[in-house]
Amino acid sequence: MELNIIELSRLQFAATALYHFLFVPLTLGLSVIVAIMETVYVMTGRPIWRQMTKFWGTLFGINFVLGVATGLTMEFQFGMNWSYYSQYVGDIFGAPLAIEGLMAFFLEATFVGLFFFGWDKLSPRAHLVVAWLVAIGSNMSALWILIANGWMQNPVGAVFNPQTMRMEMTSFFDVVFNETAQAKFVHTVSAGYVTAAVFVLGVSAWYLLKGRHVDLAKRSIAVAASFGLAASLSVVVLGDESGYGVSHSQKMKMAAIEGMWETQPAPASFTLFGFPDQKARETHYAIHIPYVMGLIGTRSLTTEIPGIDQLVAQAEVRIRSGLIAYDALMNVRANKGKMTDADKAAFENHSADLGFALLLKRYNDDPRTATPEQIVMAANDTVPTVWPLFWAFRLMVVLGFAFIGVMIWFFYMVSFRKMQFPRFALWIAVLIIPAPWIAAELGWIVAEFGRQPWTVDGVLPTALSASSLSVTDLLLTLAGFVLLYTVLFVVEMGLMLKYIRKGPHIDVHETENWQKQHSARLAPATIPAAE
Repeated sequence: MELNIIELSRLQFAATALYHFLFVPLTLGLSVIVAIMETVYVMTGRPIWRQMTKFWGTLFGINFVLGVATGLTMEFQFGMNWSYYSQYVGDIFGAPLAIEGLMAFFLEATFVGLFFFGWDKLSPRAHLVVAWLVAIGSNMSALWILIANGWMQNPVGAVFNPQTMRMEMTSFFDVVFNETAQAKFVHTVSAGYVTAAVFVLGVSAWYLLKGRHVDLAKRSIAVAASFGLAASLSVVVLGDESGYGVSHSQKMKMAAIEGMWETQPAPASFTLFGFPDQKARETHYAIHIPYVMGLIGTRSLTTEIPGIDQLVAQAEVRIRSGLIAYDALMNVRANKGKMTDADKAAFENHSADLGFALLLKRYNDDPRTATPEQIVMAANDTVPTVWPLFWAFRLMVVLGFAFIGVMIWFFYMVSFRKMQFPRFALWIAVLIIPAPWIAAELGWIVAEFGRQPWTVDGVLPTALSASSLSVTDLLLTLAGFVLLYTVLFVVEMGLMLKYIRKGPHIDVHETENWQKQHSARLAPATIPAAE
């Protein structure tokens, strides 16, 4: 029954997180693209760029509102569904979320209002500052959220206090500048930029196919192709850096992504294709590319990447070590918080492995009485289900390189072929609009599913983190969340399609006045007649 509660709690949080992340990438990227377009408007004064800013800004606003509505619910779930997790690590995890709410979210929300209602009340330069503050606020929100998530992946700057029986922060600097958090931030933000670029490219291509708003569409494609090319290249580069971090902070996740059951001689090969078989501990029909995984994962030709079997053996050793720390901790509790010198020494020497001992709670209420068989089962629990990670990662990578190819082609056509796009290319741009969202969701599956069985990697098992709720409670709330979020998603899709079909508002009077003002500069040059 307890495991059912855990799995339902995980399913509920996963569902709300995946729904929420349908809105986040577009918010991150579109806020920057809109700010770039308004920058061009302020620099040139051309009304078409103002109209572009307003049009894409409207679509950003619709997406922003839905993203806020779905995101707030997730933070409440920590207290409702994951109360022990909140009590155990709240002192560390809560700090970045509080800063995100107080600094980034308020900054973003305040200036979103000024952006939409300040066009006729602010000077062009002041409104441009507002647009960039909206973009900065959106990205700062992502930064603090990913700092919190990065700490769950790589818990630095904190220790367990046996007096309070909870984790406490020792270095805010280490938490903020955690290499895992920083790598996740730049990779996630770059993915959001690609999402927005593909969205702008696809919608603009649709306008060209329909012969509508041609000037706006061509300029939007130029911005999207340039911005998207830089973003798609950075996604691959920063994704490689993120993988390098995983190879030494989450070794089991790396081995599972690769379907690497046994440690290979350095440098390890990359498994291009295969069918992982968790029961047989083998990847069938594997196609390997020599050296590649070693170079990606270790940046060297001599460092090994441990396989799953070796990591399971290491986990068993750490479980036995953690039992010594757990025994000292129980002695402290029995003595009402008083710690003897012997218990203090035992705890300090083995506290890094305490979380591994807690894995035994799944099989025995008192881990100190666990049998050797239960220890082996707990060690095997450190292996996540391999095949979803294996395939999610590879599909994500394939999509990433596909985006680079699309952006290079459109950038070339914009730069050297005077935007003469074949219809088949425009249709491809329209059809791939959903692809960045698929890639982003796959990335989160790799990141979060690959962390199991941990809520906080190596510190707190997921099986201990949930609240004491009933299965009925979880089923009802899960159904409610899925229903509500589906309605919100349908509402957003309806609003987006409505305003895309409607198209931008063309201020004819403003355009004509600008053209009259610049008629001399816009007139084609004349060639004097020969005498």
